[in-house]
Amino acid sequence: MPLKTYRPTTPGLRIAAHPSFEEITTSKPQKSLLAPKKRTGGRNARGKITTRHRGGGAKQQYRIIDFKRDKLGVPGKIASVEYDPNRSTRIALVHYVDGEKRYILSPQALRVGDQVEAGPDAAVRVGNALPLSNIPTGIQVHNIEMQPGRGGQLVRSAGVVAQVLAREENYTLIRLPSGEVRRILSRCMATIGQLGNMEHKNVKLGKAGKNRLRGWRPSVRGSAMTPRDHPHGGGEGRSPIGMAGPKTPWGKPTLGFRTRRNKRTNNMIVRRRSAKR
Repeated sequence: MPLKTYRPTTPGLRIAAHPSFEEITTSKPQKSLLAPKKRTGGRNARGKITTRHRGGGAKQQYRIIDFKRDKLGVPGKIASVEYDPNRSTRIALVHYVDGEKRYILSPQALRVGDQVEAGPDAAVRVGNALPLSNIPTGIQVHNIEMQPGRGGQLVRSAGVVAQVLAREENYTLIRLPSGEVRRILSRCMATIGQLGNMEHKNVKLGKAGKNRLRGWRPSVRGSAMTPRDHPHGGGEGRSPIGMAGPKTPWGKPTLGFRTRRNKRTNNMIVRRRSAKR
């Protein structure tokens, strides 16, 4: 998907680079697969702000995505490739032969009219979902389950891809986009191919108003605050933050500080992502 640039008729367009949406085939989503989406403004049930800098934005509807790919053995046909405001990659509408319609994440090479299928007997072809035990080593995959039947949880963003490396008894070794190598049960499902919208990381919004439409409110630099409001605050003029490394407003380190708390699956990690550097 190429990006389009503009003549610099305004300051906002001078550096803007937006998607061209050439791969989008329709602007009307499937009504039966839409769900209401209520904005919280970053607040929890008690009204307390738990996520800063969120609020406002254009109204959106949630598209119900088939992450489980549990319609086994039933072939379907790609009817359209659509934009989804809730995720960075594109989605594809599948019409199954039994009349049911579902949304799936759209891989790079998937086109309208292509056939897709899920199940252990499906062909190793882009868009098809198979158990990891049925996918040959070296194949690129996305939308990978971590527990059988729970639905894809890994590798779901625009342009990302994982690779099947090897097998160890009941497990399959997967190299994730971060470089981490992880064991996953071979009974878990994964979808063949690399996700589309690969140029998403190169998008330049061009102006602050674009971020406001996405629901992001402005953020203030910590060094511009007072010492009581932020650890970086205080001093005359543009002074250093006065500490070895940056911290959050609550004093937690932000660089080189590991935030992963899930020790239960540590034994599934063969190679950590930091090992690639």
